[in-house]
Parts: sequence; structure tokens; C-alpha cells
Amino acid sequence: MRRRSLASPRAVLLLIRRYCAARDVASAIAAFRSLPSFGIEPGVTQFHGLLSALCRYKNVKDAEHLLLSSGKEFPFETKGFNIVLSGWCNMVCSTREAKRFWAVMELRGIARDVVSYGSMISCFSKAGSLDSVMKLFNRMKEAGIVPDRKVYNAVVHALAKGRCVDEARALVRSMEEKGVAPDTATYNSLIRPLCKARQVQEAREMFDEMVGRGLLASVRTFHALFDVATSPTEVFDLLDKMKALHCEPEMDTYIMLIRKFCRWKQHDSVEKLWNAMPANGLTPDRSAYIVFIHGLFLNGKLEEAAKYFEEMKAKGFSPEEKTESMIQAWRSGRELAKASASVGSKHGSVSLKVTRREW
Repeated sequence: MRRRSLASPRAVLLLIRRYCAARDVASAIAAFRSLPSFGIEPGVTQFHGLLSALCRYKNVKDAEHLLLSSGKEFPFETKGFNIVLSGWCNMVCSTREAKRFWAVMELRGIARDVVSYGSMISCFSKAGSLDSVMKLFNRMKEAGIVPDRKVYNAVVHALAKGRCVDEARALVRSMEEKGVAPDTATYNSLIRPLCKARQVQEAREMFDEMVGRGLLASVRTFHALFDVATSPTEVFDLLDKMKALHCEPEMDTYIMLIRKFCRWKQHDSVEKLWNAMPANGLTPDRSAYIVFIHGLFLNGKLEEAAKYFEEMKAKGFSPEEKTESMIQAWRSGRELAKASASVGSKHGSVSLKVTRREW
């Protein structure tokens, strides 16, 4: 009884997740098998929790083997297969493995539902395979399965990525008519591919429509728009819009913008961004320092780069080998130049004395 009180289902499942995160599959399964010794009889819920933990940390092959070999103990059902299918589709993102496991489901007589189709459509959408997305979407509707928002968003993304903007917009209208309201992810599914395709005007129109509907823009929305910004004014206007919409910039936002301004050789704007971080409750991390120092160095601000390099080390951030080599090479060159100048100065004074004697 004492041993039973020392463990709880939650504690053991937490231990299982930690083993999965460490890719120690054998220990994770052993911990699951030991549950009865702690007074916990594992059921389907706990088994699905183990499968989810394995897939979350990309141990999908092991999760599939465990699922297929445990049929007598835990009868096959759609939910368990969906967990593994989602692992192949969303964690490993392998269309080949997704198609193979989809066939396994069919062979085993496992019914596919909206979650199954959602995983497959999302996988092929990310891969840019528009034909496969549309085939799955149509097959799903023919089977009488009603698409949910996740499915619609994945199809919208695939259409926009395939430059079928009118079709993507039409699908957004269609989903609304069917009672599925578009959300921020729906518009991101449109805006991000449009920005990548440099269809900037269309992306801005979608952004304005999203805001007009009262939907909250996400940091990912703004990152897509920052990526296609072509001037400092445009960048700072977008930053102002972020604040107005209560969407706070993240560290990644500042890093991408510092990198962009350095490419544009806009040193004043870089300094402005760097100094704005603390005001937004952010402290520069290692990545921010590295990008900032490289930008300063490449823009000829060598003394400043060296100053921030020392500041970075003082804060306990280890520099990249490339950054350290760059700063050390500059310092060595500077010392060599000083030494050469000093030697040259001495030689000049000697030759002057000789000249005077000869004169």
C-alpha cells in the first residue's frame, strides 16, 4: 500500500513523456507496462496518451509498431490510428509515410473520419501538393464527412500556395455559408503563401479584410508582411499597427527586422529597433546579439560590433565560432596596423636625421 501511495497516474505519465522526449522508447514503454504495480490499470486513454507522447517527439515508427502489436490488449479504433497518422503527417511531415499508413488503415478496415482527412490534407498542403489535397478533399465530401475549420484552412493554404487566389477566397465564402466561420488561421493560410509568392497587394487586402472582421492578427501574420516590406517606413508603420492591434512583437520579430535593416544598410533603424526591445519587455538573447553584431560588422561599424561582442560575453552568452573569429581577425588586423604605423614612424625619423647630416 505504501508503494501505491508514492505514485499517481499523472506522475507516471509525466515520467513516460520525459522518456519519450529523451527518445528512450524502451523505458517509456516499460514505465507504461509498470502502471499496474502502482495500482493503475492502464486503459485505452492511457495507451493513447503513450502513443501521443511517442509521436510528439517523433518516435512515430515506434508508436506505429506498438499500436499494431497491441491489438489484442487495446482493440483497434480510429482514434488510436489517427494519433499515429497525425505523427507521420504533422510531426515527421512525410507524405510517403502518410500515404503508406493511410493504406494500412484501409487494409485493417479502420474507418477514416474528419480528423484522419484533416491530417492527410494538412500534410499534402504543407508539401505543396495541390492535386492530392483537392482529391482528398473531394473524396472526403463524397464519403459524407463534413469538413471542419482545420480542413478548410489546409485547403485554403494549398490553393493560395498554388496561386489559386480566387479559388481560395471562394472557399472561404463557402465555408462561411456552411456555418464554419473563418478565423485568424484561415487568413494566415491565405496571407503567408501570398507574401511568399510576392503577391503583396492581395496579401494586404486579405489582412485588411481580416482586421475588418474583428479577427486578431497574430505575430505570424505580421512576420509574413514584414518579409515583403520594402522600406523602413513600411516596417515601422507595420510595427505601429501591431501595437494598435495589441499584437506584441516577439524576439524573433526583432531579429528578422534587424537582419533586414542590416541588409538595407539602415544603421539608424537597427539602433532604433535594438533600443526598443527593453521598452517592449524583451531582453536581447544570444541569437539577437549574434545577428546584431554581424550586421554592425558587415556595415563597417567595427568598434560598435566589438563593444556589443564584449557585452554579449559579459551577459554569459557564448559567441558563435564564426563571430569570435571575425572579431579576433579584426582586432589582430588593427594591432598589426598600429605596429606597422609605429615602425614606419620610427623609420621616417631616422631617414630625416641622415638627410640633415648629408645636407
